[in-house]
Amino acid sequence: MFIQLSRLCSRPLVSRHLVTRSTYFVGIGPRCSQLQWRTHLVARPYSSQQQSHHNTSPPTQPQPPANPPTSEKKTLKTIRENIYTLPNLLTVSRILACPVLGWSIVEGNFVMATSLLVYAGLTDLADGFLARRYKMQSVLGTILDPAADKTLMTTLTITLAMKDMLPLPLAAIILGRDVLLSLAAFYIRYTSLPHPKTFSRYWDFSIPSAEVRPTQISKVNTALQLLLMGVTTISPLLPFEMGTSLLGLQWIVGATTVWSGASYVFSKNAVRVISQKKPPSP
Repeated sequence: MFIQLSRLCSRPLVSRHLVTRSTYFVGIGPRCSQLQWRTHLVARPYSSQQQSHHNTSPPTQPQPPANPPTSEKKTLKTIRENIYTLPNLLTVSRILACPVLGWSIVEGNFVMATSLLVYAGLTDLADGFLARRYKMQSVLGTILDPAADKTLMTTLTITLAMKDMLPLPLAAIILGRDVLLSLAAFYIRYTSLPHPKTFSRYWDFSIPSAEVRPTQISKVNTALQLLLMGVTTISPLLPFEMGTSLLGLQWIVGATTVWSGASYVFSKNAVRVISQKKPPSP
């Protein structure tokens, strides 16, 4: 007869949470005078409480990124615009016609000179209308249009003065004003150009940097100058003399030329710098 005496828990063989050694009394053998014991291993359940007690290592903390972001750098994108438009093409064609106009005046071919003047006037009206009507305005257009007018005016002033059809003092006033404004435009272009200021970027007119806004007196002066140059150019073709009328118009043009030059110096709205600090697109 086998009688179980006790269940004794001793030190575990592997882990006290995993395995328990239990000892059972088997009985008294007929040939021995001592108690016989049988020992076997019994697996114990591994509870969650024991698991947390067994795992003594601290919980892992989330590792910070290898290169933590210091600060977001604002990227500046260079602003570009479409400069290949029909109004700009017409303006450029007016500039390219100026050497032919000057040559025709020097050679005394006032019929061709008058024809080129009419072409210049029509294209001047057309490029402005097309730019407004079809929304093809550009910052380059605001520079090319007055540049074409000044190129035409310079060509007419020099060639008509060479033909003794325009007084030299008036020619000096007109040319002197245009030279000073041109030098100022080159300086403003350099100072307003976004970095890097390289030679190729300086002459890349698809990168706008400053917009020229002619003053009101400058517009009046340009119109009067064109009127004077046009009347002087076609005067050899007219059947009557215009001596007194031309003299009065010359004095008026001289006064408005000086006035318009001073308006660019004292006006705060004549030049507007184009801001390049646009936020990056999301």
